[in-house]
Amino acid sequence: MPASVVIVGGGTSGWMTAAYLRAALGDSISVTVVESKRIKTIGVGEATFSTVRHFFDYLGLPEHEWMPRTNATYKLGIRFENWRKKGHYFYHPFERLRVVDGFPLTDWWLDSPRSENFDRDVFLMSAICDAEKSPRYLDGTLFEQDFVERPTLQLERTTLSEQATQFPYAYQFDATLLAEYLSEYATDRGVKHIQDDVLDVALDDRGWISHLRTREHGDVSGELFIDCTGFRGMLLNQALEEPFISYQDTLPNDSAVALRAPVDVEKRGLRPCTTATAQDAGWIWTIPLFDRIGTGYVYASDYLSPEEAERTLREFIGPESEGLEANHIRMRVGRSRNAWVNNCVAIGLSAGFVEPLESTGIFFIQQGIEQLVKHFPNADWDPKLRKSYNTALAHAMDGVREFLVLHYFGSGRADNAYWRDAKTRPIPDGLAERLEAWKSKLPTTETIYPQYHGFEPYSYHSMLLGLGGIDLRSAPVLSLMDDTRAAKEFQLLKDQADNIVERLPSQYEYLSQMR
Repeated sequence: MPASVVIVGGGTSGWMTAAYLRAALGDSISVTVVESKRIKTIGVGEATFSTVRHFFDYLGLPEHEWMPRTNATYKLGIRFENWRKKGHYFYHPFERLRVVDGFPLTDWWLDSPRSENFDRDVFLMSAICDAEKSPRYLDGTLFEQDFVERPTLQLERTTLSEQATQFPYAYQFDATLLAEYLSEYATDRGVKHIQDDVLDVALDDRGWISHLRTREHGDVSGELFIDCTGFRGMLLNQALEEPFISYQDTLPNDSAVALRAPVDVEKRGLRPCTTATAQDAGWIWTIPLFDRIGTGYVYASDYLSPEEAERTLREFIGPESEGLEANHIRMRVGRSRNAWVNNCVAIGLSAGFVEPLESTGIFFIQQGIEQLVKHFPNADWDPKLRKSYNTALAHAMDGVREFLVLHYFGSGRADNAYWRDAKTRPIPDGLAERLEAWKSKLPTTETIYPQYHGFEPYSYHSMLLGLGGIDLRSAPVLSLMDDTRAAKEFQLLKDQADNIVERLPSQYEYLSQMR
């Protein structure tokens, strides 16, 4: 079993990996992070999945310890603006659907719509987001929903595979500040930190990594090397020449420009969600942090130049963008054929990336780390462990790719070449057949992408009903069934939403108290 792990690259992926390995394996292995002082991290403000709570719980970090340090806010879902048509919005929340007589509320809604806004009719979370409320009362308790939270002192070490119930929120935080916080956590617990440039990756006769050559610290040896060098893939793709599988044919957005806009959040308010606003050649993210707004335009360079993208983003932000330096990013969309090759494991952008439309960046990092611990090699480096790891990561990325393609193919927009082309662009194998099935019957666990990729049927329902570009039919049998109980559930949900919104504090009020 490897006794020494060397992580190349810091940032979010490097320090999440170091902190988690130290928490999971303790002093049984040595962990070293080699991080260049000259290479900037890409992190521009990160939104996450609700499953990220497993990471912080595993490290034993309650919210009041780390959230203020990273200017973090709560995220109850994603607000999609202008994806069906300009002026329209809907929410994709972290909330499973209620079921009446064996059918989710979305089926009953399709059979007899209560209003034009399906998401406000079938989810509690939509009203909370609209009202910019915190998911917690001022005494720290969660609002009333299905998830039962353990006391802070009973934080459990759980992983993604133990996600039996839906936690109602995720987080939005400053990625740079999180990396700094986790570096303190890790180094305080014995992780060695070397700030230096890696000049060369040395291989042995088998083609395995033997050591790194650094500018100031000489050779750095290890047994297991983790590539957290971002899109460069310095170890996996460059040194070991592992091929990269592009998703560009199905997801053409390959560029982004980002700005950090300081705002008066007390005056502006803190909407507890990420917003994705459709544009002429992509979409703009808006991530509200406690001290600023993180925003950026994700676009396809075949349809828009960097200069045009930056101008559009500045116009979108308004006067607050004046004088701010823009960060232009060229994205490598796809995944490495294998994330684990020989004694090198890639985690984060070096393993793979899809555009951040569903906030999957941190999710991929977390899954890579958790799966590494679960597949940690033995003394003879059993290749079956490596194969199982690679299969799990490939399935997750390919599944997310398919889900994101649905966002564009299913959009009601067709007002320019970019959006029209989204309907004729190739789609991943299997998705076309699934789309045909969903037109007659909304997705179920059995009819979505079959391997674990982080998304459940309710997420597909949210996008199909919200995007509006695919004709859907409710289950035919509902016309033969009594809808009395469904009508009562719709009314109950509305009453509960009104009651909860009235009693919850604003997100700004709650986080101010936390700080």
